[in-house]
Amino acid sequence: MWDERYAKEGHVYGTAPNDWLAASASALSSPVICLAAGQGRNAVWLAEQGLEVHAVDGSKVGVERTRALAEERGVTVHARQADLADFDLGEDRWGGVVTIFAHLPPDLRARIHRAIARGLREGGALVLEAYTPRQLGRGTGGPPVVEMLYEPDAIRGELAGLDIRTCREVERSVTEGWAHTGLASVVQLVAVRP
Repeated sequence: MWDERYAKEGHVYGTAPNDWLAASASALSSPVICLAAGQGRNAVWLAEQGLEVHAVDGSKVGVERTRALAEERGVTVHARQADLADFDLGEDRWGGVVTIFAHLPPDLRARIHRAIARGLREGGALVLEAYTPRQLGRGTGGPPVVEMLYEPDAIRGELAGLDIRTCREVERSVTEGWAHTGLASVVQLVAVRP
């Protein structure tokens, strides 16, 4: 599905960074990893800010588009194809982890969030934005099933060991390519490993 979507002309979510990421990027330090990086817009923007950036996505086409966008912009992004269900984030490795609209089944999401908490080094930060269940039926982005949408309290519980600096649900206008456009209900989070 994602290979087919990402193979279409243009960038599904645009080439500009996510607004929440741009507003929160000062919390990140190198190396940073973007999970479910799609076509690489956020990873490339972070590399343009001078960070060492890695990007992981399950789509071969998404990874190819990430590399092409990085080359076009004259930056380096270490992009690789991998299934997040099998991906090892390591321990005490990352100065930043970014998950922007990385909607996963609940069990996998909880496992990935625990892995993020282990994978961040001291002072490393997670920046996350995702759709909430209030997004259902809007037609402005996000998966059409409630199980894959994020509740702030559930995320807090999955990130045990991290210092939650911001975790809020907001309604905001999202303008990110043709797939995310319009009023949206999102959860925004920044969490730091103490």
